[in-house]
Amino acid sequence: MLKKAFVTPDPGRVRLRFATRGVLGIALAVALCGAVGHSLVAAITGGLAALLALFTVTDATVRGQAVTTALLPAVGLPVLALAAVLHDVPLARDLAFLATVGAGVYARRWGPRGHSLGVFAFMTFFAAQFLHTVPAQLPELYAAVLLSLSAAAAVRFGAWCYERRSPAPAAVPAPTGGTGLRRITTRQAVQATVGAGFALAIGQVLSDERWYWAVGATWWVFVNTSSRGETVVRGFRRFLGTVLGIVLGFLVAVPLHDEPVAAAVIVALSVFGIFYTAAVSYTWMMLAVTVMASMLYGLLGVLDPALLALRVSETAVGALGAVLAVLLVLPVTTHSVTDAWVERALWSVHACTAEAAARLAGSTEADPAARVAELETNLGRVRLSLAPLVHPFSPMKARKGRARQVLALLDDCAREARGLAAVAADPEASHDARLAAACWRVEAAVEALTDAPSTGGTRRPGATPAPEPTGTEPVLAHLRALEHSLLELAVPLRRSDRLPVGA
Repeated sequence: MLKKAFVTPDPGRVRLRFATRGVLGIALAVALCGAVGHSLVAAITGGLAALLALFTVTDATVRGQAVTTALLPAVGLPVLALAAVLHDVPLARDLAFLATVGAGVYARRWGPRGHSLGVFAFMTFFAAQFLHTVPAQLPELYAAVLLSLSAAAAVRFGAWCYERRSPAPAAVPAPTGGTGLRRITTRQAVQATVGAGFALAIGQVLSDERWYWAVGATWWVFVNTSSRGETVVRGFRRFLGTVLGIVLGFLVAVPLHDEPVAAAVIVALSVFGIFYTAAVSYTWMMLAVTVMASMLYGLLGVLDPALLALRVSETAVGALGAVLAVLLVLPVTTHSVTDAWVERALWSVHACTAEAAARLAGSTEADPAARVAELETNLGRVRLSLAPLVHPFSPMKARKGRARQVLALLDDCAREARGLAAVAADPEASHDARLAAACWRVEAAVEALTDAPSTGGTRRPGATPAPEPTGTEPVLAHLRALEHSLLELAVPLRRSDRLPVGA
């Protein structure tokens, strides 16, 4: 788990830049809140708003990201007001919270923007419970949120917009098989609402002050999951990450929460950990979240060992609520979702190869490294989807073997794609007709595996004899290995009949 979080390849240092920018943006937001005289509660609210703006906004283009960021107050501020007004009306508050959960999950059908707005709405309601927000605090909290979002936007779109130097991601064809990733949002909305209702009820039995932790656990178990298997594994990882974070909290947060400088450093490190590990290890991300929450409770003056123990119990209840909901309420099978994500990963290989071919042909605009980063993201989704099948406790040995083979071959594809991108970036790399032919064969293999029609101008496999690469031909070596991995994928995917003769 440690190796996965910190040794996993980071093409273009995207995760490192993402995490560093997150820390800088949140630090600026909190510093500005302090400079204008906002209270600690307002500064925490503003810091959370900045974190969500920098973490959850994932539109494909910089323009799209800016629009989504500008829309966050439109959903966050009304929800904050609703939560504050209903603070002393428990029944209405609980129903409004559950409605926010359902609407937030349903919004995912509108893509990354809907997902970001849904998360922001939920977390705004959650923060109001965390900070016991009342109507009298709203003017200050509104000002803090707007100031912090402006600070986050200034860092993201002004001071350090590293995405602007990369071309927009290539369009990835929608998956052709399975249920489709958009069609399950209604089911998930129902599941999340039912699971959150269970968590809320049991959570309030455990604590009438910190019950919202259970609802939060249910919500975050559902984020970025698409099937019952993914949700079960994610629930376990959330609980494990929370327990590890509590242990670290006892060692770090409890003794140091009275030291402002030390507390600020630990919070900053936790924020960095959240951003840096999110794409590769949900367990480590939850550890960082738990340590950060522990430090914030320390700054608010309410931290004690009993509170940390209560958080473990509430998290277990929330994870259980999510698991029961996906198992019993409109379940979505793991297989139906995995196929869709495998197709997206394969199309990322296709896009990377096409960009590399263009770069080798002399295009200065082509950027295969950006496609490699896209491939890594999609591979992360494939791993999450297949996690239930490759888990040590999985009883389905045949499916486990196929799943492991798919992951291994896709990892091989990613490794060769990274090597191809690195070689293509070499200014001395030159065009060679054999390279174009090899790229065509790779693209055709992807099209065959995904049942997609041949793209315009793509030559079918077998049109040019496959050259045997040598040590002096690194590009051909990467392409040949990439083609070989794609051909082998046909067996575990049970699509060998789709490959053209001569492939």
